[in-house]
Amino acid sequence: MIVGTNTVFPHEGNEFHIQAEDLGMKTKSFEVRVYQGGTVLFQKRISYDDIVQQELPPSEFEVAVRTRMDKMVHTVEAAIVKGKIP
Repeated sequence: MIVGTNTVFPHEGNEFHIQAEDLGMKTKSFEVRVYQGGTVLFQKRISYDDIVQQELPPSEFEVAVRTRMDKMVHTVEAAIVKGKIP
């Protein structure tokens, strides 16, 4: 299991808490959630089964999943800026 991330993203006077959490090898996925004031505004589960299928060494596997998590967090930040996530 890979340690997730927690980020506070300020935008137009609001603070959005973006959380990415690995759900483990049983689901081979992670989840990204956006909170504002304790309310969940957005939630999405992202598979990394394709990365598992590559049978990478553990350190490379972790880097690949972490990279996908980071890209998804940046995508969510862009969606907030564009007004796609309230």
